[in-house]
Amino acid sequence: MKRNILFGVFFVAAAWSVFAQNNLQPLATIKVNKSETITLGQLKARVDVYQKQSGVTNFTLEQKKEVLDVMIDERLVVQKAIKSGISVTDSELDQYFLAMLSNMAGKEVTEKEFSDLIQAEFSKSFDQYMKEQMGMTVAEYKNYLKNQLIAQRYVLSLKQKEIENASVSDTEVRDFYEMNKSAFVQSDTMKMFLILVPKQGDASAAKTLCTSLFNDYKAKKVTTDSLLKQMESSKKFQCGTIYVSKNASAAAQLGIDYSTLLEMFKKTKGFVSEVSETEGDYQFYTILDKYDAKMLGLSDPVTPGQAVTVYEYVKGNLVEEKRNTIFQNALTDLTKELRVAANYKMEKSGAALDKLLTW
Repeated sequence: MKRNILFGVFFVAAAWSVFAQNNLQPLATIKVNKSETITLGQLKARVDVYQKQSGVTNFTLEQKKEVLDVMIDERLVVQKAIKSGISVTDSELDQYFLAMLSNMAGKEVTEKEFSDLIQAEFSKSFDQYMKEQMGMTVAEYKNYLKNQLIAQRYVLSLKQKEIENASVSDTEVRDFYEMNKSAFVQSDTMKMFLILVPKQGDASAAKTLCTSLFNDYKAKKVTTDSLLKQMESSKKFQCGTIYVSKNASAAAQLGIDYSTLLEMFKKTKGFVSEVSETEGDYQFYTILDKYDAKMLGLSDPVTPGQAVTVYEYVKGNLVEEKRNTIFQNALTDLTKELRVAANYKMEKSGAALDKLLTW
């Protein structure tokens, strides 16, 4: 029995060794600045990420080849950028990474704070979460991100003036608006001032404070402006102006059902709600203003209370679209220029490559 177990362990170990060696199979070598190999294991990891993002269970052979081409182009551009003196410092990378995490969290966070949020919400380490979502550990993703920033910075440097000078005419803005007028619709909207007091482990104290703020506001002892100033110094409650549209997505964001949202819209300007309890806080709100649904004209603000008009919004998006086109064209031209034998070599091709990509 013992001998059989030992043989079993041996064959499992041998199979794992073959699997590991297979993943180390070189598919292409990049040599613009230094010799760098793209392995089968690296391609599998990237394909896995793209499959998760697209919701596709299994990529076809051609799709896997397209991903390999993307990886080759990335390495070519990054090596060319580094050779040309382009770099990204660790502090710049950290700043960009933290901005990305803060955007995901909906507030400014440190890497540790974001890691703690992941642990609390998913009971997973930051590395585990990133591995599942991106196919990379945090360190691996930072390295990937750094290379992306280096490549982006280099391509931008090639077309900097053209990108900066991108513009659109008044006719282009108006034509786009006319072609897409039906998309510029404002639904019924409420301007609300929301006050909430987090429980933070002491629900009784939170309820007492929220009730006190509610009574003071109803008695006109405090205003929205004075509450904002008081919030900055006390840090015990949160408040602010929000705009709520009459639709299902707004109800979901508020954590209420659509019927409750409809009841809110029946209230008039100046209405003050009663104090209510949620899982994490006590809160109440007042309706500051209401806006009827309408078709938006070019001079209307995109969102009530904002300074940006539909005209400015359309113009900004069209300019950004032109800049992206210039960038993408520059990137395409650059990769074509770099795709020469002196810069890279396919280690596997034809039937040999197809066989490796049939996992």
